[in-house]
Amino acid sequence: MSENELIERAQQGDKAAYTALIQKHHRTVEKFAFQCGVKVNDIPDVTQEVFVKLYRFLHQFKRERFTTWLYKITLNATRDYYRKETKEIEKEKKLNHNYSNISTKSAEDRILLFEEDKELHQAIQSLDIKYQHPIILFYFHDLSYEQIADILSVPITTVKTRLLRAKSQLKNLLSSNGGAKHGR
Repeated sequence: MSENELIERAQQGDKAAYTALIQKHHRTVEKFAFQCGVKVNDIPDVTQEVFVKLYRFLHQFKRERFTTWLYKITLNATRDYYRKETKEIEKEKKLNHNYSNISTKSAEDRILLFEEDKELHQAIQSLDIKYQHPIILFYFHDLSYEQIADILSVPITTVKTRLLRAKSQLKNLLSSNGGAKHGR
């Protein structure tokens, strides 16, 4: 069954079609959320939120590109999740409680198998957020400038500029970290 058929059936209330959509796009949502900086132990929560929002708003989906729409939902869910988390942290600090970050080192080790991947991920995470998303969407999700512009709600020229600046910053970051070679 084609993706458009699945979408149409899911819009009509077919739970099996909706489940098939989740199965088809689950890994992409998880990967994009992680690349946007979501901690490994928070990925299931963010992914669940994405698919809850998708279910709630699927009836509004028109004939645009589904994956572009899904990336937008994922990006917004990651932003919302950390906005909410930041508020909770601030509340904790106001109450003078000690807030301790849960280490995700072992989980990250399972996802980032090679040292170069770890270095690249850390370098991307150190970029300003406006540079992270275009790099991730272009190089790791193979999206076009037009699709990225649509997801980020910016002009195509802005996407191109941000990609150039991000690549330059990454090159500087990675060359200063021992001259690691990355073929990306």
